[in-house]
Parts: sequence; structure tokens; C-alpha cells
Amino acid sequence: MPNTDVSNSTQDKDTSPSTQSAFRLPSFRRYWIARLCGTLATQMQGVAIGWQVYEMTQRPLDLGFVGLAQFLPALCLTLVTGHVADRYNRRRILSFCTFIEALCALLFLNLTVSGSTDVRWIFAFLFLFGFAKAFEFPAAISLMPNLVPPQQFVNAAAWNSSAWQVATIVGPAIGGLLYAFGPVVVYCSCSVLFLSSAVLINFVHVERTLTERKAATWASVMAGITFIRHQPLVLGAISLDLFAVLLGGAAALLPIYARDILHVGPWGLGLLRSAPAVGALAMAIWLARHPITTRAGSRLLGAVGLFGGITICFGISQSVVISLILLAVLGAADMVSVVIRRVLVLVATPDEMRGRVSAVESVFIGASNELGEFESGLTAAWFGVVPAVVLGGVGTIGIVVLWAYLFPQLRRVDTLDTPV
Repeated sequence: MPNTDVSNSTQDKDTSPSTQSAFRLPSFRRYWIARLCGTLATQMQGVAIGWQVYEMTQRPLDLGFVGLAQFLPALCLTLVTGHVADRYNRRRILSFCTFIEALCALLFLNLTVSGSTDVRWIFAFLFLFGFAKAFEFPAAISLMPNLVPPQQFVNAAAWNSSAWQVATIVGPAIGGLLYAFGPVVVYCSCSVLFLSSAVLINFVHVERTLTERKAATWASVMAGITFIRHQPLVLGAISLDLFAVLLGGAAALLPIYARDILHVGPWGLGLLRSAPAVGALAMAIWLARHPITTRAGSRLLGAVGLFGGITICFGISQSVVISLILLAVLGAADMVSVVIRRVLVLVATPDEMRGRVSAVESVFIGASNELGEFESGLTAAWFGVVPAVVLGGVGTIGIVVLWAYLFPQLRRVDTLDTPV
């Protein structure tokens, strides 16, 4: 039977009013800082790898393989990772995975120092990195709610989202700046950040409540998929996000835009990668003050449609300033989709199944990011960079129209308080 994790800071939780910030709880604060460090390192490393791979091969398809190598482990291990997160110590899983990510950064460092130009080694280490991420995501998502009392969960979720957004804004910019001094500096910094994250997670005090553990069955392993399949709104929301970003995401091609179209260096690439997160953070702050209370379904579809339209505009832009603005608007539209999808999943999922549902969700997210990078690289190799981005935006708008027809329940969702 899945374990239940409860913070040791029981006294702190019991005496905390519902309005108190979750950040005041020591365990959550350590968790938040650890996640910030890990996400910073991931973003910095992504800039270095993208630039290095394209510099080595000059082939857009290889940028697609960067995403594919990280996505395949999550796809192949979906049923395993979620079950592990629900049955074993989530804190230890998270710490071990972050340590493996630190090891990967050191392996990238060793490749760079040795002067290797064999891109296959990079893909192999990215596969190992993706393996660690596959186990990390469901463990991290399912651990976070157990560190705070229920009345502070929304506040904790907001803090957690802010850490991701800040790291997504700052990480690529720092990665691009440090790359000016060489990839060795980037990988050294990433190693330190990953190791710091792993150590901090070990200081998150989580008390494990022993419960009866039943033998694993095929039904229990498949429970996450079964649950999502029987929740039309959840299925519709996360699959909309999957196909929209799968087709419309152009992140993998940003090194080409930075170098060959907009004519900026690694620092410019860092700014391009940071711009969507700037828009997303601004939208997150706006939504915190003006939460979505009505017409949630139509707003979701509208936001994804706007995502596709902005992607088309970015594809044909040849101005750095306009491209940055477009990417910021794109990130803001994506944040609306993320918030609505996250609330739908949160409301519908019981705690004992969060690991398995999060693992399935991570495949959707991974497919819309890493697999989307592969799709972008493949279509760019076939049709050219600009046509590939424009076609992706057109495809995203088509998906919105199709999903509005296939999931009428999604279109009719009004309030997010009890959406399912």
C-alpha cells in the first residue's frame, strides 16, 4: 500500500494559521531551495548542451535528438516511476536522482575537458540524465503536498511554481553568460548546484508512517493511466497541452535562431530561452491576484490558440526585440494553460495516487517538451527552420479546434473549484 509522508515539523504546522506562508516551514523551505538549485542547473546545462551540439554538427536534427534522449526514459518507465514514488521514501528517491544529475554534469564536463567531439556520448549521458528525471518528477510532485498542512497547500504550490519560473528565467541567462567563458565553467557550476540540491533534500525531515503494503499488481501499476482515462476533463486538458506544445514548441530551434537568423551569440540564446519564462512569471503574478473564476474551459482553449498564433509570428520574425516580446507573450499564454491543467489534476487526484498520476502527467509534459524538441528538429531538417516553426503554430491552432469538438466537457468548464 502506498506510504504516507508527513513532515516532522508537526508543531510548526499545527500552530501555523492558514494564512501563514508555507515558506516559514523549515522542511518546505529546504525543499524549495533544493528545487530552485536543481532547476537552475538544468536550465543552465540546457543552454550549454544545445549550443555545443549545434556547434559540433551544424545539424538541426541533432538538436531534436537532445530532447528525444531525455524523453525516452520517462516514456519507457512511466508505469515504474509512479509506482515507486507511491510505495517508497520520496525524499530518498528525489535526493538520489539529483545526485545522478550531478554525475551527468560531471560527465559532460569530462567530455569537454577531454576535447571529445563525438556527439553520441552527449546523447548517452542525456539518456542517463533523462532516466534520473523520470524518477525525480513524480517523487517531487507527490512529496511537496506532504510538507505543509492542507490549508497552506495553495500557498506552497504558488511558491513551488515561482521557484521553477525564476530558475527558468535566470538559468538560461546565466548559462549563456557563463558559456562566454567556456562550457567548462557552465558544467562546473551545474555540478555544484545539483550536489547542493541533493544535500538539501536530505535535510528535509519527513516522517514515514508505516502502513500495510500490499503486493504490487498490474491493476495498481496501471492505476494512474486508468484514473486519467476515466476523467475526460483531465485527459482533455493534459492531452491538449501535449499536442499543442508538441507541435508549437520551438525551444529546440532557438540555437539556430540565435546564431543564423537573429545573429546573436550564446548570451542572446540565453535571453531567448528566458523570455517565455518572463511572460509566464508575469502571468503567474497576475493570476495570483486575479484568479480564474469563470469560463475556465474557454480560457484554456483560447490561451492555447494564442500560443499557436504567437508561434507563427515568432517563426517569421527577424528582429531580436520583437522575438523576445513574442516569446514573453507565448510564455504568458502557456502559463494560463499550465495553471488550469494543474488545478484540474490536483482537485481530481487523491494523495495515495499522486505518484502514479504525476508519472503519467510527466510523460505528457515530457512529450510536449523533449519529444517536441525532436519533432522541431525533424521538421526543420525536412522543411527548413522557419517553415517548421510556422507549420507548428498552424498545427497548434488546428488542435485547439479539434479538441473543442472532441472534449465538449472541457469547453464547458466554468469554475475550477469543482471541475470534475
